Amino acid sequence: MLPRRRLIASAAAATLPLRAHAQSSSRPKIRIGSLADESGPYRDNTGPTGVACARQAVQEFAAAHNLNVEVLVADVQNKPDLTASICKQWFDEEGVDMVFDGAASSCALVINQIAREKNKVFLNTVSATTELTGLQCTPNTVHWTYDTYMLAKSTGGAMVKAGGDSWYFISANYVFGQQLQKDTSSFVTAAGGKVVGSKSYPFPETTDFSSMMLAAKASGAKVLGLCNSGTDTINCIKQAHEFGLTKTMKLAGLLMYSTDVHALGLRMASGLLLSESYYWDLNDRTRAFQARIQPKVKLWPNMGQAGDYAATLHYLKAVADLGPAIAKKDGAATVARMKAMPTDDDCFGVGRIREDGRKIHPCYLLQAKEPAESRHEWDLLKVVAVTPAEEAFRPMNEGGCPLVKA
Repeated sequence: MLPRRRLIASAAAATLPLRAHAQSSSRPKIRIGSLADESGPYRDNTGPTGVACARQAVQEFAAAHNLNVEVLVADVQNKPDLTASICKQWFDEEGVDMVFDGAASSCALVINQIAREKNKVFLNTVSATTELTGLQCTPNTVHWTYDTYMLAKSTGGAMVKAGGDSWYFISANYVFGQQLQKDTSSFVTAAGGKVVGSKSYPFPETTDFSSMMLAAKASGAKVLGLCNSGTDTINCIKQAHEFGLTKTMKLAGLLMYSTDVHALGLRMASGLLLSESYYWDLNDRTRAFQARIQPKVKLWPNMGQAGDYAATLHYLKAVADLGPAIAKKDGAATVARMKAMPTDDDCFGVGRIREDGRKIHPCYLLQAKEPAESRHEWDLLKVVAVTPAEEAFRPMNEGGCPLVKA
C-alpha cells in the first residue's frame, strides 16, 4: 500500500489547475498518472522530464477543450511489486483513469494486466518489451515509442552491415535485457553473423562491469552489444573505454537516448550509433516542440519523454471525442477510440495505432557527432538512416497478439 503521505505529496505537486475551482467541479475530472523511475538508473531517461512533457500536453489541449485534468506522479523504483501496489491503489481508491511511462519492462507487464483487470488505460512510453503487443497484448494498452524489435533491427542491423559480424552481449537480467539480446541476436545471425558470448547481470544493483568487460575483450568479438539502458549503459561505455575495448571493438548501445549521449559527452560518445523515434532537431515540428518545452526542463526530451507528450495528447483527443464520462467508465473503449483516430503531434508527426496496440512511426538511426560538429550543448546527433514507419516494427501477424484477427 502506498503511504498516504507520499500519495498526498505527489498529487499535490502534480495537479495542474486549468480553471477556477467553481468551474472545474462541475466537469468530470480525468486523472492521469506517471508510474516511472524518479530516483534510480532510468531517472534521467524518464522521470521528471517525462512528467513535464505529459503536463505540456495537458496544458496545450485540456483547457482549450474544457477538460478538467489532474496529473499524479509516483516513483516505482523499477520494482514490480511496488508498481502493482501503487497502480492498484490509484485505480481503486484515487480515481486514476490512465497511467503512462511504465518504467522497467517487468513493471510495465504488471501495469498492463492491472489496467485490463480494472478496465483502465495504460500508455507504455518507455518500456521496450514486445510482449505488450504480442502474447500479453490487451485492449487497454498502447505501446507508443519503441520496442526491442525496433532497436535490434535499426542499431543491430546497421552494425552488422558495417562489418560487425561477431558479437558479445552484456545484458540486464530481466525481461527487457533478455528480449533485446534475443532480438538482436536474431538479426545478427540472419545476416550471417554470430554471437560468441554473453553475460547477464543483476539489475538494478550492478555498477561494476569490469569482469564483464574483460570477458568481452577476451572473446575476440568485433561488437560489444549493450542490452541495458540509463546509467548502466553510461557506466558500461565508460568502463569499456577504461579497459581499452574501443581499440578492438565497436560499441552498440541498443537502447540509448540523446540524454545518455549528453551525459557521456561527445568526446567519449562521438561515432556511437543509436536508434530513436524522436530527436529534437529532426524537422520544424520537433524544433517547435523543443522550443515550447525547453523553459520547463533541465534535460532536453529524448524519445521516451517525447512519447509521454504525444501519447498523453492523443489520449486527451480521444477523451474529448468520446466524452469524459464514457472515457472514465470504459478504458477499453477509450483505447479503441485512440486506435480509430489517426495520430498527429509535433514529436512523431502523422501516424496510427495498430490493432495490437503498437503505435507506428519511423525509426531514425542516429550517430553521435564529433565535438567539432556540435553547435551547442544539445546538438549531439545526426541522422544516418531512416526505417520507414511500416517497416520499423515487428509485423503484426508475427506477434501472437490475441486481438489480431486472422
